[in-house]
Amino acid sequence: MKQVYLETILLIERLHRRFLDVVKSELDRLKVEDINNVQTLILYNIGPDQLTVGELTNRGYYLGTNVSYNVKNLVESGYLIQEKAPHDKRSTRVKLSEKGSALVAKMDALIERNVADLDKRSPGLAFLTDVNKSMHNLERFWTEYMNRLY
Repeated sequence: MKQVYLETILLIERLHRRFLDVVKSELDRLKVEDINNVQTLILYNIGPDQLTVGELTNRGYYLGTNVSYNVKNLVESGYLIQEKAPHDKRSTRVKLSEKGSALVAKMDALIERNVADLDKRSPGLAFLTDVNKSMHNLERFWTEYMNRLY
């Protein structure tokens, strides 16, 4: 069982890296050179929302990177618009610019193509529901474990 547990943990990391490779490949195909794959996923996860950097961190959109650094680069590259929060002048909110929205639309098309291709394969998309349930259970296990420690 220990081997199965460790394999699951390593597979989660490998899958994440592989998807980042897919995003990087799409950026290369589109000849987008002023943003990296992690930043692209941050944009995708912001979507139509307007969030603070803290909310990005809490939602896990930072993907193991420095959120402030990526937000600064995304603002400088024109993918994000950063504004002071109306209720707290110390806080800033970010939202997609037109350039950011256009890239998110292209990434959404990539994901739609992936979904369509995956659905044509055996066992199809239905198995992802079971995989997702398992991942949620594992996340809940680790959260409960950490809560018991503190």
